[in-house]
Amino acid sequence: MQYPVIDPIILSLGGGLALRWYGLMYLLGFAAVWFLGNRRAKTHPGDWQAQEISDLVFFGAMGAVLGGRVGYVFFYNLDVFLSDPLYLFRMWEGGMSFHGGLLGVALGVLLFARKFNREWLEVADFLVPLCPIGIGLGRLGNFINMELPGRVTDSALGFVYTCDAVRGLTQTCVGEWESIARHPSPLYQALTEGLLLFILVWIVSAKPRPAGFVSGTFLMGYGVFRVITENYRSPDGHIGFIAFDWLTMGQILSLPMLIAGILLMVWSRSRQGAR
Repeated sequence: MQYPVIDPIILSLGGGLALRWYGLMYLLGFAAVWFLGNRRAKTHPGDWQAQEISDLVFFGAMGAVLGGRVGYVFFYNLDVFLSDPLYLFRMWEGGMSFHGGLLGVALGVLLFARKFNREWLEVADFLVPLCPIGIGLGRLGNFINMELPGRVTDSALGFVYTCDAVRGLTQTCVGEWESIARHPSPLYQALTEGLLLFILVWIVSAKPRPAGFVSGTFLMGYGVFRVITENYRSPDGHIGFIAFDWLTMGQILSLPMLIAGILLMVWSRSRQGAR
């Protein structure tokens, strides 16, 4: 089937300003975190106040955006940055990294915890069940923008992309549409990293858990889903496969998450048993 071409601009505001689908997905994601956070605060121990939820969303949002940009530049385009340091600040040219955003959010959580005199793991365990919906919305934004086209497939799930969308992956596409189908990898990631991860972490967090266990579940779950879905996503054209003709940068960055998540869950359980 053909990719349903969607105008990335919802509304032009004049003066070069525009409301874009991708930006809207980010706003909806932050709104979802705020809404779910207020709902979770009503049943979660810790006496969370409405102002704290708003501040936590702010710290997390700043960490996600700034860390996402820095991570993309340093993980995926370091050579461009070294030749043109101002590239880091040209965010309108596109480029965000989940793993960089994760590190940014972790720093934001640390600053929030210090400000409100809370334990870092306590805040992280409260926050991570709220995040997958935002991650999934971000992947929908990727799909709307025709970003991250997947690998070639003859599956009925495949989409035929425009040549403009795959220009960085192949030089053989001529005309308007590619002659082959590709996996819609952003949709796979929206389903796994978004919906399925949300269900998993929300269910785990529904019962009292030792500190760090919920965060470990999130890290492990995301790592597993990302390693799997990377097998359907085309690696960045300027990077390609890192090794073995199958290992991607996304998998390399996700494997430490998976391992850290497992170790954190084991540590959390052992710490509970030692009490």
